Order: sequence, then structure tokens, then C-alpha cells
Amino acid sequence: MDSSSDLQLTANDGHAIVLTLVSALLAVLVDLAPGVALAWLLARKTWPGKSIVETLVALPLVLPPVATGLLLLDLLAHNGPLGGVVDVVFTWKAVAVAMAVMSFPFIVRGARLAFEAAGDRPEQVAATLGASPLRVFFSISLPISWRGITAGAVMACARALGEFGAVVLVAGNIPGVTATISTTMYNDILTGHDEHALLLAAISIALAFALILTGEQLLRRALP
Repeated sequence: MDSSSDLQLTANDGHAIVLTLVSALLAVLVDLAPGVALAWLLARKTWPGKSIVETLVALPLVLPPVATGLLLLDLLAHNGPLGGVVDVVFTWKAVAVAMAVMSFPFIVRGARLAFEAAGDRPEQVAATLGASPLRVFFSISLPISWRGITAGAVMACARALGEFGAVVLVAGNIPGVTATISTTMYNDILTGHDEHALLLAAISIALAFALILTGEQLLRRALP
């Protein structure tokens, strides 16, 4: 690959871009329901072991992504606890799984802060009027907290777009199969194709910028 071709996108680059976008969106969709439910439980309830759950949820934020990827690899490998249940390692599904694990804390944190900021008074009033817990949750809790949930989801998606360490261990870096934007950039740097890596970096920045900008616009339009 010469310097001129370094500034051109290949078919494998297109696959990496699409895989990154689709996997990030899929990761957020998978995380959304359990993340919001867990956030509500953490914000509203107290139970034995709650601090352990809080710590486990926050671990991907502080652990090196490679360490998280290694744990996932041990769990999902053929001889691992989940290896006989699902065939994930070194497939496109591994990309989505790694992104989902790494972005999950952002959804939980954003939703939990939103639930805590709203308080539980509206929920208590609705409950005293005879509303069921599910009706209270969907008609009261979610509508008054959706901005925080949306912000958490946007940040989770942005985090997933740039994930590298966990993805490269669980999914590998197979061009046209599991390679993402970040892993392709890493391979370019290793092989001396810095200009091509910068091109992908620019695309990554543009995608993240557009995502965050869209999220900010949605939140602003919702303000009274």
C-alpha cells in the first residue's frame, strides 16, 4: 500500500466502519432494558449485596479493557463456562458482546442519576392512587427520567464506537470479518500506514461528534 492508497478507503475499511456502527448500536439496544431496570433498582431499593452489584457494574470503567476482554475470552471460549452455550469468540457477535460489556456502566450511571434526581415522590403519589408498579414505572418513572437515560445511552454508544482492548481479545482483528475501526487503525500503525490510520481516526472522530451532537440536540428540543 503506497502513500496515495493510504488515503483511500478499501472494502475492508467499509466493512470495519459498518461493523463498528452496527455493533455499537446493537450493544446499546441490548444494554438498554437491563441497564435501566438495574439503575432503577439501585436508585430506589436497598438489599443485601447492593454495594457488590454497584462495584461489579462499575468495574469495566476502571479495569484495563484488555483485562475485561481476557475475562470475556475465558468465559466465552469453547472450554469456558459459556463456550458450550454460545459460539461467539472471533465472530462479529464477539464485537457486539465486548462493546455491550464496556458500555453498560454508562447506561446504568446515566439512568440512575436521572432516577435519583427525579426523586420517588411522583411514584409514591401514583402508587397511592392505585397504579400498579409496572404502570408507575412506565407512566411516571421513565417519562420524568428519559433525558438522563438518553444521555447515558448516547455516551454508551460513543464509548462502544471507540472500544479496542476488549474487542481485539474476544473478536480478534480479522479484516472483513471482525476488524473494527479501532483495530484496523492499530494494525495500520503497526504496519507503518500512519496516513491510513489518520484517515480512519478522522472518520471515528466524525462519527462520535455526530452522535454526541445528535444526542445534545434531542435533549435541547425536549427542554421546555
